[in-house]
Amino acid sequence: MKKTLILTIVLSAGLTITAAAQKNTLFPKGEISAADNHTGTVWLTELNKPDTTMDIAIATASFAPGAKLDWHIHPAGQVLMITEGTGYYQEKGKAIQVVRKGDIIKCVPGLAHWHGASRKSSFTYLAVSTNSANNKTVWLQRVTDAEYKDVK
Repeated sequence: MKKTLILTIVLSAGLTITAAAQKNTLFPKGEISAADNHTGTVWLTELNKPDTTMDIAIATASFAPGAKLDWHIHPAGQVLMITEGTGYYQEKGKAIQVVRKGDIIKCVPGLAHWHGASRKSSFTYLAVSTNSANNKTVWLQRVTDAEYKDVK
């Protein structure tokens, strides 16, 4: 009986530590975005603001399952490094790509696209943009339900 109790305690502690470790992220999740350029819940954290020394913006964005940004354009481009979950990325006129942790997306300068979480998974990425003065995001229309569900 004593061995069973000890085994139960050890296994419970191990599961608790594993669950806690899975919730740790490299960067803080940030604040829920109040901007009107997405659907669903999106958290943002600005990690580096461009300045006169380094004209690089770095941010992390986390999406609840089903959350997505509207169609948009980065005039000077952007790089997304997927750090957690499964998401979607689509360029205008092309099929949706399923993207996962470890994938890198190069958002081509001037090309309309959208990205967000898959229906059943949260999704997080680091976004890196350069030439920030000439790279203000141009927001377009919402991603329709039909577009979002068109995963092949």
